[in-house]
Amino acid sequence: MWAELAGIGRASSGGYRRYAWTREDFELREWFASSAAARGMSVVVDRAGNQWAWWGNPDEAIGVVTGSHLDSVPDGGAFDGPLGVVSAFAACDALRAKGVELTRPLGVVNFTDEEGARFGLACVGSRLLTGALRADRAMALRDEDGTTLAEALRAGGRDAVAADPEALLRVGTFVELHVEQGRGLVELNAPVAVAGAIWPHGRFRIDLPGEANHAGTTALADRRDPMLDYAQVVLGARASAKRHGALATCGKVQVEPNGVNAIASRVTAWLDARGARADDVRAVAADVAELARSSGGALVEESWTDRTPFDAILSDDIAHDVLGGAPRLDTGAGHDAGVLAQAGVSAAMLFVRNPTGVSHSPAEFAERDDCLAGVAALTRVLGDLLAGGAQA
Repeated sequence: MWAELAGIGRASSGGYRRYAWTREDFELREWFASSAAARGMSVVVDRAGNQWAWWGNPDEAIGVVTGSHLDSVPDGGAFDGPLGVVSAFAACDALRAKGVELTRPLGVVNFTDEEGARFGLACVGSRLLTGALRADRAMALRDEDGTTLAEALRAGGRDAVAADPEALLRVGTFVELHVEQGRGLVELNAPVAVAGAIWPHGRFRIDLPGEANHAGTTALADRRDPMLDYAQVVLGARASAKRHGALATCGKVQVEPNGVNAIASRVTAWLDARGARADDVRAVAADVAELARSSGGALVEESWTDRTPFDAILSDDIAHDVLGGAPRLDTGAGHDAGVLAQAGVSAAMLFVRNPTGVSHSPAEFAERDDCLAGVAALTRVLGDLLAGGAQA
């Protein structure tokens, strides 16, 4: 399965560009459907655009679901998302090989547009599914070329996306396996961990106005250059994050008119702020907002997610008895499992060790033996859930 995915959306950087509702995304969705069909699993696409492969009938009983996503950030790594989907199918294979008889249906899901790389909002598929994202807002999202999500859907032969409470009701328990996006497991010297919680995090847009002018004729004293204001914002965000014990990233910026010999008329940038405590993250955003205001600009909150603890379905007892004492690890990365947990679904996560801690990069990696340990852990957890060892 890993080899089948390897060439889809591969970029010259060695990373991947697998954006939602593009040719690459359709190839990935076809791969998912064919992988399910090869296992005799029925495939359903919900109203939000997510794909579900079912072993058993989800209309007869509430299911246990696993999976992740297949899209990527720009030049992202091979493991973020796909490891969870491939491991889900591999776990199904392992359960079949063991002769497990289902007491309730088992599903594998491919959530659409988890990364938000094209339209700027993460976890679109799971947010739509749960109603956390309104359909009208989703349809109006635009990519950098000005194409709306609605237009991208129509180009792919789909009319619209919407919440799907009926599909959500089929999910009694959700377990997502994901490559760790830090060095926690390296420091713990363990191949697999159980997620404790996702840190609170926010995404904010920063608007900084200026005045376009000629780079060769405008005296420095006469300039209103928003790039200088942006530089102050970046440095200020870093200093604030250090003071408050949080994380702050200014990783995306748009400059108008974006000419080499032109002073910018406007800068639009984005702040990603996260931390173990919501108050610390809010304090960073407040500091950056003050910097933006001092330059005549503004900071606008685009999304906020509170700390998301995962359900006790992977309790310390199960971590010890079923997973051989897997450690518990919190994370600053957002995931579809967190969106489902916020919506009241019984959700949990497993992390697989990343030897360098590098993620959202072509250098993202996981050792084969650790990936297989992740599949084995997921298989044991799913088998325990299906046997009623932990209730949804």
